[in-house]
Amino acid sequence: MHRPTSNGFTLIELLVVLVIIGVLAAVAAPKFTDTKQRALRSSGMADMRNLAAGQAGFFADSSRYASTADTGTTTGRMNFTPSKGNRALVLVASTSGWSGVMTIPGDERCGIFSGTAARPAGMPSITQPGEPTCW
Repeated sequence: MHRPTSNGFTLIELLVVLVIIGVLAAVAAPKFTDTKQRALRSSGMADMRNLAAGQAGFFADSSRYASTADTGTTTGRMNFTPSKGNRALVLVASTSGWSGVMTIPGDERCGIFSGTAARPAGMPSITQPGEPTCW
């Protein structure tokens, strides 16, 4: 006598596959969120490095550092625009230094300071002048 063959999966096999997929998704979701925030921090850090380069150029042209009011695309201004999603850029300039801080998605802040300028509020105290950081 010949046994009939089955052409499908049993309910138990399908449930085991669903449990495995669920476990993998539970492990992968936090990793994805962390990776996304690290990418946003990298964007903020790149903006701070670009800001430092812009400040050096602005100082070479005008013998002073740019404040927030000195940014824009018109002649005589420091041409700096934060990356998409980064907002609330604040520049504080003096004759001997400057500091800049902005908010990145996730409500973190990135900043940099140079010369004798005060460290932006909330920036870790171990941060050295000219070193961009996020907190």
